[in-house]
Amino acid sequence: MLAAGLRGLPGRAALLGRGVPSLVPSRGRKTRFDPPAKSKADRIKVPPPVDPAELLVILDRYEQYRRVVSALRFEMKEEVQFKSYDLKYGETAKLRKKAEDDEHQRLMALNDAENKRLLERRLERLRKAELLEKSRKLESDQHREVFQEEFLKKKEEEVLQLQEESQNFITLENLDQRIEECLNKTQNYNFAIDKDGRIVKRTAVS
Repeated sequence: MLAAGLRGLPGRAALLGRGVPSLVPSRGRKTRFDPPAKSKADRIKVPPPVDPAELLVILDRYEQYRRVVSALRFEMKEEVQFKSYDLKYGETAKLRKKAEDDEHQRLMALNDAENKRLLERRLERLRKAELLEKSRKLESDQHREVFQEEFLKKKEEEVLQLQEESQNFITLENLDQRIEECLNKTQNYNFAIDKDGRIVKRTAVS
């Protein structure tokens, strides 16, 4: 019987996630299957003597204690259940729900006020940005107009200058005249100049 029980121990231990129990007694204790020592072989366990009158008193007092504890336990349980019911469905629950609703309304009003304040700030910021953008655009248009006017004025001056210079251009029509003017014009470059660019000496034309 013992061998059959021991054969099943490794499998049960593996299923329970525990190691195989040691068959060696721990701290020198005997197993339940070992025989008693020779010095205690003839020992007979005798229960201590009990006084019948004292036993009746103890049993009566224990019965009273059990009844008192049961009554207290029942009263505490009833009080806990009453408090739980009151917290869920009673007057306390109504007061708590009313307080939660009031708090929710207060927070919603605070949230609406904060949203309104942020909306006003955002609209004011957008208005300022729009005014700044208009000012920048106007300034840019003015700069563009000034630049175009200066550009047109510069081009007009260039055209006028080219028109004036075109009078001295050599063309096929005035080529002979220009050649004749150059041949008839005498220019003497035999002279010296000072530091200021003035002519200081000139020789006579031969």
